[in-house]
Amino acid sequence: MSIKIGAIVWGVKDIARAVDFWSKALNYRLKRAPESDWAMLIPKSGNGVQLSLKLTTSHKPKRHHLDLFTINQEQEVERLLKLGARRMTGWQYEADADYVVLTDPEGNSFCVVQT
Repeated sequence: MSIKIGAIVWGVKDIARAVDFWSKALNYRLKRAPESDWAMLIPKSGNGVQLSLKLTTSHKPKRHHLDLFTINQEQEVERLLKLGARRMTGWQYEADADYVVLTDPEGNSFCVVQT
C-alpha cells in the first residue's frame, strides 16, 4: 500500500494566532506566505506531517486532536503552557495515563504523550 498522511487540517478562528502557537509548539515554519483563510506549516527539520490551518466560522464541537509524543512530558507541557496552551479542566485520567490533555489558545484539545 502506498498511502500516507500528507497533512492534518485544523479548523481555527484566527490564522495568525494559530500560526504563531503551532509554529512554536511543534518547531514548524510556514511553507509559504499564509492566505487570509489558510496556512500550511511544515517541520523546520524537513521531516514530519504538514499541519494545515483553515479558517472556520463553525461553532460545532471539534472532533479532532493531535497526540504529541515526547521523551520529556513535564518539560514539554510547561513549555506549551508558556506559549498559551491551557490544561483541560475536568478531564478524567486513567490511573496509568501516559498523557496530559491541553488545549491550544482557541480551545482545540491535544495530548502530550510520554514515550
